[in-house]
Amino acid sequence: MKKVITIFLSAALIAGAIPYIPAAAETADSGAAISFATQKALYAHAAHSSSDKEAWVAWQCAHDDELVEVDKNTKYFFLPSSIQDNTVDIYNAGDSAVTLNGTQIASGETAAVSFETGARYSVDFGGSSVTVEFLCSSAEAAIYVNNTNADGNGSELIEYLSQDKSRTAAATGAIVDKNGTIDNTPIKKIKGRGNTTWDKSKKPFNITYNDKVSIAGMNKSKKFSMLANYQDDSLSRNRFLYDLSDAVGLPYASDSRYVDFYVNGYYWGSYQATEKIEVGSSNVVSDIDEKDYLNKDGTIKEDFAFVCEVDPSANSDDYTVKCSNNINVTIKSPELSPGDAGYEEVKNYVKSKFNAFAYACANPDNRELSKYGDVESLTKLYLINELGKNWDAGAASLYLTYKQDANGEYKFFGSPVWDYDNSLGNAVGVEGDLRSFKVTDYTKYTGWWCRYKNRRNGTSTSTNIMSNLALNDYILSEAPRIWFEDFVPALRHFSGEQYSETIDKEFMTASEYLDLIQGSAEMNYKSGWLLNTGAWIADHSKLDIAHFNYESGTYYTEPQTVAYLQSFGGMYQYCTDWMTSRAAWLSSQMYDDYASKAAHGIYGDVNNDKVIDADDALLILRHSLKIETIPEAFLPLGDVNSDGDINSSDALAVLRSSVGLKDAGILAGQEI
Repeated sequence: MKKVITIFLSAALIAGAIPYIPAAAETADSGAAISFATQKALYAHAAHSSSDKEAWVAWQCAHDDELVEVDKNTKYFFLPSSIQDNTVDIYNAGDSAVTLNGTQIASGETAAVSFETGARYSVDFGGSSVTVEFLCSSAEAAIYVNNTNADGNGSELIEYLSQDKSRTAAATGAIVDKNGTIDNTPIKKIKGRGNTTWDKSKKPFNITYNDKVSIAGMNKSKKFSMLANYQDDSLSRNRFLYDLSDAVGLPYASDSRYVDFYVNGYYWGSYQATEKIEVGSSNVVSDIDEKDYLNKDGTIKEDFAFVCEVDPSANSDDYTVKCSNNINVTIKSPELSPGDAGYEEVKNYVKSKFNAFAYACANPDNRELSKYGDVESLTKLYLINELGKNWDAGAASLYLTYKQDANGEYKFFGSPVWDYDNSLGNAVGVEGDLRSFKVTDYTKYTGWWCRYKNRRNGTSTSTNIMSNLALNDYILSEAPRIWFEDFVPALRHFSGEQYSETIDKEFMTASEYLDLIQGSAEMNYKSGWLLNTGAWIADHSKLDIAHFNYESGTYYTEPQTVAYLQSFGGMYQYCTDWMTSRAAWLSSQMYDDYASKAAHGIYGDVNNDKVIDADDALLILRHSLKIETIPEAFLPLGDVNSDGDINSSDALAVLRSSVGLKDAGILAGQEI
């Protein structure tokens, strides 16, 4: 960590981002209002008239990307979405009374202050005139973590944790939802996480609560990852692809929420609170137990379930096995330590199963991938990576779950998904690698990607699992069907082109996500975090937006190039336009293959299961009510009365046909 950051964190950070003064002179008596050691500053609470002592944030200056203050005479209150009616409780931790927007607040006292978002107010504080601005978030929740004595020697929490990613600390805190409901479950452990992102000023963390908690409606759990999304100026790429994976039926999709993150009264920015990938009944991988590898007598099972990750950054502290082609595979569950029962046996088992799977992924098709992997989930995982043009595809953060399928056979499932900030047109990639892969259009939404990743100099073999899946005949056979039946309806819903109430429960529209993140993002960037940080980020200034007409099967781009403002709104729009344009291009590439298979269907069989029954009638009815969507290629099969529309009349006709009743002019049951 750079020295300037260490100095800032050790003094100015816990001072509410006010100028550096020795800490002993800064500390004020927080009285009964605030649980942690305060500084001479004004503090705002997340809920009006609350007795809670945790959900407080001090006013603070904006900072640069290295956390050095900018314009010390201008302070901001970065407030959570729970603040309602433009009234906030302000605590005065200064030495004398202050007046803020006409309300006097005595030293050591709290008062309700009215404000207008974005308006500026002057206040005399400590003998200096300070300009104050209030900003309010739109995020789904706020997370507060407090400990101003993390090591027992007076170290501030973030300063202490930032010295070493392995450091941990307990803390008090608060989870505050939009309605102002506060959960004060203590934090058992907070520690750093991530690889590249850990070296950034805006750091990611893992949080373990003492008891199970829910964050803005997520399933209750003890463990969450706080993703900083530092390199993603839309703050949304991970959220989009996690939620999309859920919508298309990938198992174990991590649920997440946009949140604002506060530590010891300091606003750290907009984060993504995400279910941590863990096994167990209340965790992401819910149908596997940490002890699944053991028999009741403590011996090792002949076969058992496990979760693993292709992880080139694994170190000596990780439970890792070196597989063929020097691929590092970290065993996430069971997570054992030297001396634990089965430590070496589990490593050998994972290595054996992974090597067989990796071999089966590679072409030609006689290597029988379906015997070693669940083709459906692996195809969906491949399509998520192909849609995103994920730089890390197959090379890192590739999670696989080995478990029994519906027939009781142990196979690798392609899930959970994880780590997509370097996707959806965000990263430029490594120039030398791209030349070696023979890829010249990486940042564009056109062109295949996964099949070339790590396939150097045009070689026919690759050590990259995703690259091999992209060319595996099993995957290639299933990809068009899964793309058009699962991905396309979800992506058309996301774009707003074809709304689905069912899909919206798992994957919202772009405008809905924007409503949730916009206020939080504006606070994030106003606080000092930069857009388009570093040479790794691609140019997001313009785009030729593409579309695909699913009725005619034609692909086209808009005649005018779209220019994007270099603001959060512009960067968010670029991300969503890039994704929908990428989807259009992929549809153009797979349409002929899919349409040729769909062209031989049976009228009324809109779910393509080769049977005309009540399920088809229900799907037609739900489609007509815009609750669910018939896959594009099978839309012609739904218009069984040939009136040019798909409605309840077609549903009734299909239902009658399914029980043997035939109506004149009805095509149900006839081949197209």
